[in-house]
Amino acid sequence: MILETAILNIKSGMSNEFEIAFREAAKIISSMPGYISHDLQKCLEVGDRYLLLVYWQTLEDHTIGFRKSEQYQTWKQLLHHFYAPFPTVEHYYSVNSENANK
Repeated sequence: MILETAILNIKSGMSNEFEIAFREAAKIISSMPGYISHDLQKCLEVGDRYLLLVYWQTLEDHTIGFRKSEQYQTWKQLLHHFYAPFPTVEHYYSVNSENANK
């Protein structure tokens, strides 16, 4: 299992619109092969900052299956115009699990 993380800095004053758009985008990502779950957290200290956590079965489920899909184009249209700057996405695996992927 792989954890995708992204800190999403939203353009000032656009958080409400982002949250509405994300609810629609969440339907897209949750329908993708290899998707396990996701969580969107809002920062307490910085009002227009969010942390996106997405669990995937494999790295390729995200980087190839999702990112190279037609559905990703809709995801981009819904969300990418909110970001400033564009987020850095990182992937992690558990080192405490017997089933950790490397």
